[in-house]
Amino acid sequence: MAVFHRGRPVVDLTGGYRDRGRTVPYGPDALQLVFSTTKGVVAACVALCVQRGWLDPAAPVQTLWPQLPAAVTVEQLMSHQAGLITIEPSLTLEECLDWDTAVGALERTVPDWEPGTRHGYHAITYGWLAGELVRRADPAHRSLGTFLAEEISAPLGLDLWIGLPANEEPRVARLLGAPAPTDPVELAQIAERMGPGTRGARALTVSGAFAMAGRGLPWNKPEVRAAELGGANAITNAHSLAKLYGAMVAEVDGVRLLDADTVDAVRRARVSGTEACMGVEMTFGLGFMLDNEFNPLLAAGSFGHPGAGGSLGFADPDSGIGFGYVMNQMHGGLAADPRPAALIDAVRRCI
Repeated sequence: MAVFHRGRPVVDLTGGYRDRGRTVPYGPDALQLVFSTTKGVVAACVALCVQRGWLDPAAPVQTLWPQLPAAVTVEQLMSHQAGLITIEPSLTLEECLDWDTAVGALERTVPDWEPGTRHGYHAITYGWLAGELVRRADPAHRSLGTFLAEEISAPLGLDLWIGLPANEEPRVARLLGAPAPTDPVELAQIAERMGPGTRGARALTVSGAFAMAGRGLPWNKPEVRAAELGGANAITNAHSLAKLYGAMVAEVDGVRLLDADTVDAVRRARVSGTEACMGVEMTFGLGFMLDNEFNPLLAAGSFGHPGAGGSLGFADPDSGIGFGYVMNQMHGGLAADPRPAALIDAVRRCI
């Protein structure tokens, strides 16, 4: 885990092991896939487009992207209101790894509900939706991964990629699946919300494309880490996450990503309440998840995004905090991971 405070690194801790046998230390050079913590990274790319006048949050997306089968505004798309929670007819995993194939199939998908009338977690499709928005808004029409690399990672010196270069692959720590839950109530909730055929399962796996493959997670495959999947496959470390969020609310090494007006715009709540895919309470700003019981952050004004298994990145403008936590041992269940929660409490006590 790592913390930046008003532009300065104040905490940077690494520990544990890269394997279940506890023979390979998890060192500071390790990289980690962070699942939906990726969405906050992509939201930062969108925020830069807004700040530069390339995107208007209130503008209809179809003005920029006429093929999108959902009549929503930019802010509705970024707050999971498009209804495009999966791709149907379903694609294979290999097809999902090709950007143009996935986006083209998404353009032919019928939304699950009338766009703009409710919100439901676009677990994987968020990456194609927001990423294509960035590509079309950017005057240079760069891919999402290239935009991130050139506009954010390079200026800040981050170990942060969407689309991992092959030479960085050996640094990635393999994800270890979460222990199976044993509580009957929790098991019943998971079956109801994410069992076969449910909206939750369809959204989380893109109707089966990202389901468990054989004995392992598809997310441990090098070809999955090399693709540009802006909903779930950023590769980074805690230091880079904390530095990214720290630079959204303060100057870090001479770089300030977002001005105060943009920060206020991205953390203004667009939707709140029970979402339509997993049945949990979620509050969204412009792509960022805001502080609530499902996603407890440092304070009411904080904004960021958690990821499956426990990873988390967020900023708190009032205290000037940028926070990052990553792990290879996944936490299971629907409740917030107690590991980052304990670390957040420690930060709160310090400030």
